[in-house]
Amino acid sequence: MSATVYFSRTITPEKVLELFNMAEPKLHGKVAVKIHSGEKGNQNFLKPEFWKPVIDHVEGTCVECNTAYKGERHSTLLHRKVMSEHGWTEHFDVDILDSTGPDSELSIPNGKIIKKNYVGNNIANYDSMLVLSHFKGHPMGGYGGAIKQLSIGVASSFGKAYIHGAGVPEEIWSSDHDKFLESMADAASSVIDYFKGDIVYVNVMKNMSVDCDCCAVAEDPCIADIGILVSTDPIAIDQACIDLVYACSDPGKPHLIERIESRNGIHTIEAAAALGYGSREYTLVEVS
Repeated sequence: MSATVYFSRTITPEKVLELFNMAEPKLHGKVAVKIHSGEKGNQNFLKPEFWKPVIDHVEGTCVECNTAYKGERHSTLLHRKVMSEHGWTEHFDVDILDSTGPDSELSIPNGKIIKKNYVGNNIANYDSMLVLSHFKGHPMGGYGGAIKQLSIGVASSFGKAYIHGAGVPEEIWSSDHDKFLESMADAASSVIDYFKGDIVYVNVMKNMSVDCDCCAVAEDPCIADIGILVSTDPIAIDQACIDLVYACSDPGKPHLIERIESRNGIHTIEAAAALGYGSREYTLVEVS
């Protein structure tokens, strides 16, 4: 069944909130707002001030998880320091989901590659989720959007290694690439099941580098800003972003497309659609 994706070429904090409300969100209880804190040194991540109206509207708590690689967000102590330096703790309540152990284990009975997903046990404190994604390229996944935020983004430090390694965390950087992409699709499904689908997704196509916000040294954006998208379907919103990249006339788009295609990024969407928790078919509702 076709999904609805709301889209505006106007990129402002107020427009994020406007499109969010058009999606008729049914978030309830305590809302976890999945953000990307931005690696120390990264210049492209979307700042807390940009997200403030919609986060304040849902009265949400910003949630993050520690990284699986050595860096400035590998431990809770370092990660909280970066979140403070980047302004998150100034504006919002912040919760690093895997700051205390042990991890929660989410079952993925229909998973193609992995049958369980490891997330921070603080996830139990929340009833619904708002996923705020900065759409851009990614060194391994080809692109980063809603599905990546649900999977790698929500996974604990160990869980990230487990997904990257396609179920073998010791093979975090050496597993079969398509199995890694399929593992991301599997892991995302477990978070959707956990929240019983009470999730809304926002993808912002701004500051689009071929590199992720997890990169301390990232390329500058290679393509002009495109817009804001909001949906209750994580597959449709990512597919719409991909389609908008291909459809745009910006001279920098071949560089971003090369990153997506060279990493077979579309396969994550294909694998997610095969699991049935969303649709690649969508109606794009453009809002001025």
